[in-house]
Parts: sequence; C-alpha cells; structure tokens
Amino acid sequence: MTSVDTLAGTVRLLIIGPPGAGKGTQAAKLAEIYGIPAISTGDIFRANIKEGTELGKKVQALVESGSYVPDSLTNDLVRDRLLQPDVAGGFLLDGYPRTTEQVDELDRILAKAHAHLDAVVQLVADVDEVVERLRKRALVEGRADDTEEVLRHRQEVYADQTAPLIDVYASRGLVVAVDALGEVDEVTERIVTALASR
Repeated sequence: MTSVDTLAGTVRLLIIGPPGAGKGTQAAKLAEIYGIPAISTGDIFRANIKEGTELGKKVQALVESGSYVPDSLTNDLVRDRLLQPDVAGGFLLDGYPRTTEQVDELDRILAKAHAHLDAVVQLVADVDEVVERLRKRALVEGRADDTEEVLRHRQEVYADQTAPLIDVYASRGLVVAVDALGEVDEVTERIVTALASR
C-alpha cells in the first residue's frame, strides 16, 4: 500500500465506449504508450477472487449467485486498486465509473489524493457497425447467445446508463470524443492526437 498522496501529478484517464467499440484493446495500447496501468473493474474482480481477499470472497459469492456487484463493493475495490504502488505514475480506468454514484465516489477518491482526471476518452461508433462487428465475432467464437437482438439491447443499455456520465464529464470539459471505427492503430493515433491537443 502507498499513501493517497502519491496519485498527485500524474496522467489519469478514463475510457468510455459502447460494447464492441474496442475499449479493452485501446485501453491496453494507451496504457503502454503512456506507461500507466490499464485498470478494468473486471480484472480487479478476477484478481481479488484469485487472491482470495475478503473483497474477492464477497464478489465471488455475488457472481456465483448471479447477482450484480453493488456500487459500494465496486467502489471499495477500485479505491483499493488506486492505492497500489504501480498507480503512482497515473492510470487508465476502463469500466468504471458506470453510474453517477460511482462518478461521485471516484471524485471523492481523487479529491482525497489531491488529484483529478486529465481526460475522458469517449469512443464513438455507429450502432449498426458495432452490432455487425460483434455479430461476426460471435460467429467466429461460437457465441450462440449473442444474437442481433441481444447485441442491440446491450447497446441500448450502454446508451441509457452511460449518457448521464458523459454529460457530467462533458460539463467539466474533460470529454475527448474519438471515432472508434477503423484499424486499431488508426484509432489509437486519433486518441493520442486528440489528447495531445488538450
């Protein structure tokens, strides 16, 4: 553990985008470019379960019962992760925050560390294009459950849940919207260029 003060004076990014927009891929590339850890809530959950931490045991019980991990527990896990030594040089959050309550909690975590987000990268993609991309992936990977109807529903849920977050961060002047369609390296270049112009 390190003190929260070590978060000050670093590069702190958040990446938001619809399912299938290449968020995970871009998060990994940006983390490498900026020399910061990409922190995904899914990875945090899996790591805590694997390590058998108290938080991990709670998450595992919820996941096994088919329940969602509540904001309070997700907040605890993210707070704990943001206090790890490798985050001293900054971070890129992927999959958090997902709700306005989580935005408020992230604000509190960063305020306590005398830190702030530098930018929120919003990956923008046409719904039809993304659904088609996911449909092809589902066929290749044999995901029979990923029907077009299911994929479109996921896009709607994302739009409903994430729009308020984008509004919050846009009102703070933090959102950098980038076209997520195209070759992976092209999209990365767009993001880096957009961030450099800030």
